[in-house]
Amino acid sequence: MEPKYLNKVILNADVYAVCLQHALSTEKEEVMGLLIGNVDETTSTSHISACTILRRIDKQPDRVEISSEQLLQSFNLAEKLSNRLKKELRVIGWYHSHPHITVWPSHVDIKTQALYQMMERFFVGLIFSVFPKNAGSVDNQVQVIAFQSLSDSDRRLEIKLEIADSKLATHNLEALSTLPKNLVQEEKDNHKDAPDDECDDFLISMHNEALKTLNHVHIVSKITRPICEDLEKRLETNRLRIAELKRIVKLLERGQFA
Repeated sequence: MEPKYLNKVILNADVYAVCLQHALSTEKEEVMGLLIGNVDETTSTSHISACTILRRIDKQPDRVEISSEQLLQSFNLAEKLSNRLKKELRVIGWYHSHPHITVWPSHVDIKTQALYQMMERFFVGLIFSVFPKNAGSVDNQVQVIAFQSLSDSDRRLEIKLEIADSKLATHNLEALSTLPKNLVQEEKDNHKDAPDDECDDFLISMHNEALKTLNHVHIVSKITRPICEDLEKRLETNRLRIAELKRIVKLLERGQFA
């Protein structure tokens, strides 16, 4: 009998970093993205090597919605990555955040996961619990869980999750770079959807513009700038490593390296 559920999920460290950065981008609403990789059906093991950050059409503290158009774009991205990396890749999971609440999936999460599993039986869900409410603690503890929905029930099955060591792949760096752009676009969409009668009021219009500007400043200072600083430090570290390797090569060529 073929296995119905996954035994293990292997998540590349750089994908984990991108998902976590996305989850930490806001503590007021949930975020969501899709996971790309492949599944070894003989061992029921899912290997996640890429992800895509999705723009939200509805963002709430306890739920998140995306457009069907973005789902289609994610499937197209998986196909392009397959051609680019010369390996079979497809959308095999989704992730979302739980700000200020536990990592355990809600009934809505379990039902959503069940719908995905109707398309792909090995489809997996990841939940990142961030900004926990721990009295007296200043640490931001992060928890993550991998789960699937059990057939014909509203119960979950927790899947073993392993974080695999990996370098920051170019396609995941590209995914990370879309985060600020998506957040800015969400702010523009929210402002565009304001009722016409509110926009006609000067004070309300000025307040909305000020709020939009404040949110844009937050995106730049709390998200874009730290990402750029981290990448600059990575670049400097790589340059130092290259310089050291070149020095070792010269010593080896001279027979002076011990």
